Amino acid sequence: MGKRKGKHLVWDWNGTLLDDIAAVIGATNAAFAELGLEPLTLERYRELYTVPVPKFYERLMGRLPTDAEWTLMDGVFHRHYGARAENCGLTAGAAELLAARQAAGATQSLLSLAPHADLLPLVRRHGIAERFVRVDGRTDRSTDGKSAHMVRHLAALAVSAERVVVIGDAADEAVAASHVGAKAVLFTGGSHSRRSLERVGVPVVDSLEEAVAVAEELT
Repeated sequence: MGKRKGKHLVWDWNGTLLDDIAAVIGATNAAFAELGLEPLTLERYRELYTVPVPKFYERLMGRLPTDAEWTLMDGVFHRHYGARAENCGLTAGAAELLAARQAAGATQSLLSLAPHADLLPLVRRHGIAERFVRVDGRTDRSTDGKSAHMVRHLAALAVSAERVVVIGDAADEAVAASHVGAKAVLFTGGSHSRRSLERVGVPVVDSLEEAVAVAEELT
């Protein structure tokens, strides 16, 4: 694959290809309720969200959660998210964009911090697994961001970072892209507000169609 020409897109899953922000907010508020925290609105979530996730909780609580609190909140979040995610669809235009790029001979892969055992069946259920040359989810319990995950992903693909554009909905995607020498385009439909994404210093777009168009033009 390293000899292929053109851009290789590394797609994020949650909040990018999967339109799951409502499920995320619902599950987050269920987790917060366990500690007596006030529920979040979508707007406040997008202004405060960051990774690793314990840092996000620190912004809300004024301190890092204890190990016991983190274990409780993480368990509640994933239980509630799993139930809600079943009803989430793909982001508008995602299936068509992925199919069109594959048909044109362009390559793309999927990299997510979602547990791999949960991610792969969900991607298959949405009928897009065959659009990717590789799908990687998280295989451990780490709360670290995507940078190390991105290094392993590109190494497995044997693709040059200069050809890679990461498309995601969070600042962490841009950080991971920069870490490996790749480019990034950030989408406003997920976890961050436009204002917070624009602070990152990479292109910010409002649709996946625009994200692909911008990615293809990046040098």
